[in-house]
Amino acid sequence: MPQSPDEDLFLAIDCKAPQILQLRDDLFEKKDLEISMLRLDEIHPIVSGNKLFKLIYFLKEARDSVHKTIITFGGAFSNHLAATAFACGKLNLNCVGIVRGERPKTLSHTLMFCMQHGMQLEFISRSSYRQIDKDFLNELNNKYGKHVLIPEGGFSIKGKEGASLINNYMRNKNFSHVSLPVGTATTFAGIVDSNESGSEIIGFGVLKNFYDLEERFANLKVDSSKKYSFIGDYYFGGYAKKTAELISFMNWFYTKHKVPLDFVYTAKMMFGIYDLSAKNYFIPGSKILCIHTGGLQGNDSLPKGSMLF
Repeated sequence: MPQSPDEDLFLAIDCKAPQILQLRDDLFEKKDLEISMLRLDEIHPIVSGNKLFKLIYFLKEARDSVHKTIITFGGAFSNHLAATAFACGKLNLNCVGIVRGERPKTLSHTLMFCMQHGMQLEFISRSSYRQIDKDFLNELNNKYGKHVLIPEGGFSIKGKEGASLINNYMRNKNFSHVSLPVGTATTFAGIVDSNESGSEIIGFGVLKNFYDLEERFANLKVDSSKKYSFIGDYYFGGYAKKTAELISFMNWFYTKHKVPLDFVYTAKMMFGIYDLSAKNYFIPGSKILCIHTGGLQGNDSLPKGSMLF
């Protein structure tokens, strides 16, 4: 796991080091490309992908505090909530999830999972969720006492710093490009800001109308001299949206490479990698690393039988 003072936290959650898998395909051979994948989805069956990295310094703060309580935010199918609930359970931390939307008659599989791992859920209307302010945060403090607050998706300087640990797996590998899917842009910011390899970092947006990346990077204090590319053409309808074409690609990819993808993030990036490769976006000889950011539990929301894995 990452060489950092907090390696013990990764070990406490029983994480293992991810492997880098080379993806072999006639298209890549024809275009003289070497495409590999950093399998962050394999570091843990539950807290997989980039989620734990964004959480790690918040978990450290809560573990080292007296109150040992975390409060965070997310939707009914949030990978972030699921990862937080599981990690807090493993570390014996209290956790509260503020869920966007009224409490449904039937909880999603994600929210059921969160409750099973000890997360207390509090539902608020979507309009109230959009208008969370200092008064609301003060109410949380009055209700739950002192705590560590994690923004939705870990979007924060601390989350960015945790995500930057992912760069440890890419050192001395001489990749010309490193690609990853982008949601809140926290992981993207962490990898861009700490990149010293010379690799071109490419972010694939998974949201529709993703026009505020520069503002997000400014909020996360990303060094403005750092270079990166952002591609917003493969969002397939928007966040957590999908099409029959995307689902078909996921099944084809699994059959070809024996790697499961999630439809919210990594599948969209890999579809983009294949499409751009076919269109000669990458110069011959490029060595590209694709980061699998996990989140496979999100596939449980798909109709039964949709996936071959």
